[in-house]
Formats: sequence, structure tokens, C-alpha cells
Amino acid sequence: MTAVPLPLEATGTQTISGQDGAHEGPLVQRTVLAGGVRVLTESVPGLRSATLGAWVGVGSRDEADGHLGSTHFLEHLLFKGTARRSALDIAAAFDAVGGESNAATGKEHTTYYARVIDTDLPLAVDVVADMVTSATLDPDDLEGERQVILEELAMNDDDPVDVAHERFTEQVFGATSPLGRPIGGTAQSILDVPRDAVWEHYQQHYTAPGLVVTAAGGVDHDAVCGMVADALARAGWGERSASPLPRRPLGGPAGAGAGTGSVTALAASLPGSSVLTVDRPTEQANVLLGGAGLCSGDPRRFVLAVLNAVLGGGMSSRLFQEVREERGLAYSVYSFASGYADAGLFGVYAGCSPSKVPEVVELLAAEWRGLAEQGLRPGELERAVGQVSGSTVLALEDSGSRMSRLGRAELVHGEYASLETVLARTRSVTADQVQELAAELWAAPHHLTVVGPFDTDPLEVAP
Repeated sequence: MTAVPLPLEATGTQTISGQDGAHEGPLVQRTVLAGGVRVLTESVPGLRSATLGAWVGVGSRDEADGHLGSTHFLEHLLFKGTARRSALDIAAAFDAVGGESNAATGKEHTTYYARVIDTDLPLAVDVVADMVTSATLDPDDLEGERQVILEELAMNDDDPVDVAHERFTEQVFGATSPLGRPIGGTAQSILDVPRDAVWEHYQQHYTAPGLVVTAAGGVDHDAVCGMVADALARAGWGERSASPLPRRPLGGPAGAGAGTGSVTALAASLPGSSVLTVDRPTEQANVLLGGAGLCSGDPRRFVLAVLNAVLGGGMSSRLFQEVREERGLAYSVYSFASGYADAGLFGVYAGCSPSKVPEVVELLAAEWRGLAEQGLRPGELERAVGQVSGSTVLALEDSGSRMSRLGRAELVHGEYASLETVLARTRSVTADQVQELAAELWAAPHHLTVVGPFDTDPLEVAP
């Protein structure tokens, strides 16, 4: 089966995967309700858990002036109560059935989710839908949660690895860019944002046409659609016929195709090379080196996954073997990538002794450059493809991963790719494609971030 497009205007129920009757595999279906809410489910035979997600296609990059920090604020406040439930009622509902609930804010979307036994899915739908549609955002709750968020930000600021990644992202995208801002906001933005601004952000973005509901595990599609429709009706959502909101446009700079665009072209719209040192009284230095990467919709994301596995994605990767196994310079060392609708980043990380920073930076660069200039070594492609393929399959043993996959298919890619299609795309990656992409990434401007006990240039530290 090839990838199936998910048209926004589709009416009725779309059977996306599992319709050929060849085997008793998961059944993936999609329905656009009258109010514009999109419902996607994946029914997995024999699975007793069910994970429900409510997705809104708005993230920290979408905050208007005066609303900075509102997206993350809402992630907290939606658990504080509705007209029908208090914060304790929401927490107790899931505790009483052994379930779990949480939320996650990203740069381009926000998710509220719950995992329960399949027979408790009606409860999960009712509670999560109530939170999303009918949050009260009580002023007293908001002020109390303001302090909680400040404590969360302080906790993150105490973690030098988090600090390094935040500052690296800021370097790559620019401090004034919406993508360069921290997802959770800053202490100052959380202190400054008024309740009215958070309420306006909620009213503007939390609407039926912007809502996507996904469920996976022991679920029945028609039953989920009925539960969602009933829950929305109780909240007064979906009373009028409407079409779903358009997806976020994919693509890089002007002239790039949908979801594509060379790394060089993408990098041209971003800040040039830079070096940043953040002085912290830590035992280790945290080192990141990298720059522009691929957009989330770039078809080369499968090549990138293989490249990442070769360079720093596992214990047999080049970085792990050279920096940790051969030289003993780091405990944690890896490569990483993040993709967004119109931009992306790629980099390498190591935590090492402050006196070893110059040597480690040189090794990180050398391994990346070696892959770009000399290509793959014997056995690396097969091992990396196997690693990516195996991890893809194993991730789908969990209903939560399947639920998230549906949400990304709807909001990010606009298509659903079956597991067989994903594996085929991964296995089609060639050594030449990996080297070509490594070279393209290496040619983009580089940014170096070092967090550690430095009051001078860390590259000049004497060993």
C-alpha cells in the first residue's frame, strides 16, 4: 500500500489502511464531522489499552505579540477545571480507572492525551473533550499556575543539557524568530502575559475546525466518532457545518517545493555561523555543533533518519564508537534532528570534561565531515537501515505511539503512510543519498554552543 492522502474536504468515513482483507491487521479510518473536527482511529486487534489524543494545530511559534507564553500556559490551565469539573475531578477521573493523562506543547501543535483500558475510553473522550472545549481559565487558577510554570522553567534552566539545546535552537533560527523562542516561554513572558491574552489565544485557536481527535488501540471508529460528536454537542461545538482549517503550509524559502528545499537554501534565510558560550558552574561541558536541517515534509526525512543512525543514533554509530568507546571522552554523545513546516535543524551533542572541549569539538566535526566527504563504510548502510526499521516497528507496540502517528499524519504530512510503506521508503535509502545529504548539511553555516564553567573561549582551554 502506498501513502494515502488525507483531503481536508473529505466527507463520510475514509478507510485508510486495512481494507484489503489480506490479513487481520490494524484498521485505520478517518471521518470529518459536520463541525469540521477530524477524527482518526487505528483499531488494533487484541490490544486492551486505548490512547486518545486531542490535537490543536497551534504551537509556540504562532503566538502573537502580547500573547507570548500563552500556548504553554494553556497546556497547564486546561487541567485546572471546566464548568462541569474541578481540577481534582479531572485528576480523580483518570486515577479511579488506573489511567493516565498529560499534554505536550510543541512549536507547531499542542496535544492533550489520555491512556486508559479500552472499556474506559468513553470516560477519556468525555473528560478530554470537556477540557479542550470548556476550560474556564479562572483568574485565581491562572495566577497560581503562573508560579508553577515559573518553577518548571527554573527546573529546566538548572539542567545544562536543556539550556544547551535551547540556546542552540536560538542560534540556528535567531533569537527574534518564532522558531527560536523557547516552547515554554521565558520567565519574563510568563510574568508579563495577562489572563485576557491567554483567553484570547484560547478563543482564537481552540475551535472545532482546528481540532483533530486521534485514538488507537482497542477502539471502534464509529463508536469514537459518536462519543466525540456527543461531547462536542454538550459544549456547543460543531452546531454549524464547517470545513477543517487548512494545514500549515509546507516548504522552505520562496521557490522551494512543498516540504522541500535544499539545506543551503533554507540556511540562507537563517543567521550565519556563530559560537556561544554559556558560563555555568557545572562538572561537565555540554557541547552542540550543527545548523540548518530538513523541513518536516521533506521526502528526504527517511534519508535523514538513516544518516542520523550512522552518525550518532546508536551504540554502533560513529560518534559513540569514536568519542566514547575509543577515546573515553564522553558518556553521552549523539546526533539529533528536528523538522518544522518551513525549517529544520541538525546537530551533534557531547557532554565532556571542560578541559576536553577542543578535542571533542574537533572529533564531532571530523566524524560529520568524514561522512560527508568519504561516504559510508562497509556494513554501515545495512546496519542503519535495520536500526531505523526495527525501532519503527517496535515503537508501534504502544497505543500512544500509534495515536501520535495519526496526529502527525493529519496535521503535518497530510497523508497516512502504512508501516509497509514507511519500511519500504527506509529500505530504499542508498549510500549515495546519505553522503549527499551529509555533505549538504555540513556545507550549511555552523553554530557551536558550549555550556559549562567557562569565563573565556572554551576552545582555548588548555588540556
